[in-house]
Amino acid sequence: MTKKQKKTLIRIIVAAALLIAAALFVPESITVPVRIPLLTEEIAGGGSGYALSLWPLYLIPYFVIGWDILWKAIRNIGHGQVFDENFLMCVATIGALVLGEYSEAVGVMLFYQVGELFQSYAVGKSRRSISQLMDIRPDVANVERDGQIIEVDPDEVAVGEIIVIRPGEKVPLDGVVIEGTSSLNTAALTGESAPRDVGEGSELLSGCVNITGLLKVQTTREFGQSTVAKILDLVENASSKKAKAENFITKFARYYTPAVVFAALALAIIPSLITGQWDVWVHRALTFLVISCPCALVISIPLSFFGGIGGASAQGILVKGGNYLELLANAETVVFDKTGTLTQGVFEVTGLNPAPGVAEHDLLEAAALAERHSGHPIAQSLRRALGEEVDPDRVTDVQEIPGHGVSALVDGRRVLAGNEKLMKREGVASLPCGQVGTIVHVARDGKYLGCAVISDQLKPTAPAAIQALKQRGIRTVMLTGDSEAVGQAVAAQLGLDEVHAQLLPADKVDRLEELLARKSEKGVLAYVGDGVNDAPVLSRADVGIAMGAMGSDAAIEAADVVLMDDDPAKLSRAMDIAHKCMRIVRENIVFALGVKALCLILGAIGRASMWVAVFADVGVAVIAILNATRMLKAGGKESN
Repeated sequence: MTKKQKKTLIRIIVAAALLIAAALFVPESITVPVRIPLLTEEIAGGGSGYALSLWPLYLIPYFVIGWDILWKAIRNIGHGQVFDENFLMCVATIGALVLGEYSEAVGVMLFYQVGELFQSYAVGKSRRSISQLMDIRPDVANVERDGQIIEVDPDEVAVGEIIVIRPGEKVPLDGVVIEGTSSLNTAALTGESAPRDVGEGSELLSGCVNITGLLKVQTTREFGQSTVAKILDLVENASSKKAKAENFITKFARYYTPAVVFAALALAIIPSLITGQWDVWVHRALTFLVISCPCALVISIPLSFFGGIGGASAQGILVKGGNYLELLANAETVVFDKTGTLTQGVFEVTGLNPAPGVAEHDLLEAAALAERHSGHPIAQSLRRALGEEVDPDRVTDVQEIPGHGVSALVDGRRVLAGNEKLMKREGVASLPCGQVGTIVHVARDGKYLGCAVISDQLKPTAPAAIQALKQRGIRTVMLTGDSEAVGQAVAAQLGLDEVHAQLLPADKVDRLEELLARKSEKGVLAYVGDGVNDAPVLSRADVGIAMGAMGSDAAIEAADVVLMDDDPAKLSRAMDIAHKCMRIVRENIVFALGVKALCLILGAIGRASMWVAVFADVGVAVIAILNATRMLKAGGKESN
């Protein structure tokens, strides 16, 4: 518990003890020889002296437990915020004191503070749970400077400096291993416990934990731009993006509170004018006010979404706001990119089909040299297949042609390497390759040299991920820039409902617009991509989900949901969390409004005491909060 919570607990105990003492051991009055205005009355029956009422003793526990509520109400009124739960509590309890219901007045304030303490503790526990789940911020970095290892704050480490990471320490900044081998625990980033082996040349992401060996790492980013900093910022700011249910509760409370205040005022005045029983109807109106306090909804609904975001983060799923959980729960269509999303993105040359009179080595060398400066996986596979170092000075005037391929001067001769569209654009007659895969056609000085067939493998979990979505009744679609043959082959392997191939980046956006137009009015379309080349489509979809996001700035920036490893099965897991979160939200709304409506009716007709009012306020809030905190248990797993 925090210091503030401990102080509140002490006040509750002291006030409860004083209330019990006043109720059990203090007489209602004592006889005094003098008359005190408002506190004494003449003893009936001709007795001598005056009866001194001891009700002011109840003000001691009342102010012990309620002074901060009274102060908040006064302060908020001064700021123009009249109608809130503090105002309701003050009006109800002061009214009870006026009517002579002293123990009830103190009791209502006492139990209200018990509920507030419980709420504070529950929210704090949820925040601590998330903090522990995302406890990836390193405290120090060991920097090698002037031959010595010194400890500094990660913010003080510049790009290019050498840091030393010992076994058991967190990786403080993103970088590349220049010395040493080890295994890393990436669970805080990916939600997966399997260690990752690294060695010289391996890229490291901040937030992982070094398990075995000593590593020397050259930093590639400042701490503010590192993976750990971006993840922490994303999670901390997720609560600012509210779901419709949260916005509804905020607006509801804004109009609901003044409405019940005026309703209580009418309940106190109108029947009293008719019957003359002011004490009866004022008491009912005060009970009505206590019952009407909207704490259960105002606290539990945001807590449900906060818990959902925290539960998802434990699984390596970063959700940028409660609104995206709500959208995920209503997903009707999921559209996938292919490369790096459903497939591993590790390409290998599986076939060479040179044109008549062209040697395979000549074809492969021309393609590899043309792609010499490209970082695309296809270019890398061509260079690996060549298996020999080439002189970079042989390649000049490299021109990337988006959606088509590349053009470059190799040994002073113009070489084209790309898809069939590039050949048609440059007026080169290509030949069919006769194999399924990504086809790279190659031409030199306008003469067709042949084609290379490059294949990508499905991710092991991709079939199960698609099957899980289909079991939910979700339509699955794939958009790819690859050939029609490759797209259809992958779709057949996975059982996708629809596939669109040979798409340029702009074509993907156009096709997505068509799919958006076809979905139902309340249906949601999610797009899943690698986050690097799919930023426009990720932004245009109802929900953009980035795959393979470890180290991808574009993914974290463009997507609404980030899967911190590249496992497509995590998508179904995210939907499980979203569905459970929305179910809990609906349960809390129905339960809180239902109980309050019933108790308000009973209070209005005189069938509910002030103690029933306390349950309708504090009890309902506590039950709703307990229900909301289920989202953090086991990462939001589906359970009853």
